[in-house]
Amino acid sequence: MAEQVAKVDPDLVARGEQGKPYTVRYEAVNAMLLNEFLKEHRKVEEQANALREQATRIGSQERKAQTLEATVAKLQSALKEQAAAIQKVSAQMKAGEATLRVASVSP
Repeated sequence: MAEQVAKVDPDLVARGEQGKPYTVRYEAVNAMLLNEFLKEHRKVEEQANALREQATRIGSQERKAQTLEATVAKLQSALKEQAAAIQKVSAQMKAGEATLRVASVSP
């Protein structure tokens, strides 16, 4: 067992007189496991924070998108009204031109 542990982390074994792994230093294993657990826990916390930040940004972007969609709808409506007004003025001008032609042709 000590040989296998030494392959993974040589600091976790005590060595015999000939330098070969003799026994596992279980107190060091516990400390190492706690260290690794704490590292992973920090990563999870960082990921959770990043996820919360992303959710906040997404919510903000969705609100902006809704505002922009409403603005576009208002602008489209205004453009339709302007187009109708332009057509009305254009029709009035054509009618006025026809009246002028009739008046200028008639003696």
